[in-house]
Amino acid sequence: MNRFVLALAAALATAFTTGCNQSSPDAPGAKLAIPELTLPAGYRGWSKFLSDVQRPDAKQVREIYVNPIGSRAIHGQPFPEGTVFVMENYAVREDAEGGLLKGSDGMLVKGDLLRVFVMGKQPGWGEAAPPGLRNGDWLYAAYDADGTRATEDLNACRACHLPVAAQDYVQRYEQYFALRKAE
Repeated sequence: MNRFVLALAAALATAFTTGCNQSSPDAPGAKLAIPELTLPAGYRGWSKFLSDVQRPDAKQVREIYVNPIGSRAIHGQPFPEGTVFVMENYAVREDAEGGLLKGSDGMLVKGDLLRVFVMGKQPGWGEAAPPGLRNGDWLYAAYDADGTRATEDLNACRACHLPVAAQDYVQRYEQYFALRKAE
């Protein structure tokens, strides 16, 4: 196992075991520490939230994973605290004229991994967001394809998720539960 994977695993363990501890649980007005979300090692072993999400408008195909805590969510209720989503954004392969390639199934053909986004939920995490862009207790992070922290404007994530407040700020909530019901 390379050092990068080991470092990611250690950082994730630290973030989820100590990132939310209060400095003193008995201190009046003590606030939760807001961690930086790390890219979880082994997330590809999690359940798929949705697979091959087609975004021709963005020239992307997306793979979205949900951790075991989130996969126990119940339709009509918010995702439980401790839920983490990881979304991989892939470029769509293009033909010689710049058109988007589709496979024999009519689906866009994935190219290179562009970016990886992480969305996690713990009490108080949403406090880090600007007041008009708070998404409940959700926090966001972005990583480049090589796993380094991206300099992404996470307010774009918050703005995109804000309209789906009734679905716990989770895009494609209904689609996910419809697919689960069909399984």
